[in-house]
Amino acid sequence: MFSDNKKERQMVENTSNQNIISLGTKIVGDFNSEGDFRIDGTIEGNIKTTGKVVVGKSGVIKGTLQGTDAYFEGKFSGKLALSGTLTLKASAHIEGEVVAGKLAVEPGAAFNVTCIMKGTVKEMNKSEQQRQQETGKTA
Repeated sequence: MFSDNKKERQMVENTSNQNIISLGTKIVGDFNSEGDFRIDGTIEGNIKTTGKVVVGKSGVIKGTLQGTDAYFEGKFSGKLALSGTLTLKASAHIEGEVVAGKLAVEPGAAFNVTCIMKGTVKEMNKSEQQRQQETGKTA
């Protein structure tokens, strides 16, 4: 009896911070959220979230997206900045600028961007600093 109530409360708590933009819905504007997103409609504007963003096959984002992780089956055009992983399925079409911690691309995905990998940037900066220190010591 008590375990059923606990399961129901956990389900409500886990789903309370999820946002769904359905097929046929178009949003124009900027917004911030702490929850996850599922986008099957169209968004034109700037999105900032600490949650995960999932863009379905019919989903379209035009603008900027700042977040942790994103999973694309649909389209994106603009600037994408993720601290975590960008996952592109075969149907994904991405254009613009991308900064991501990790990248997973399935064969068939269109990825026409300038891309910076955060881990690579950190390593490049670290090796550049070491090289400068070494040349400074020998000079």
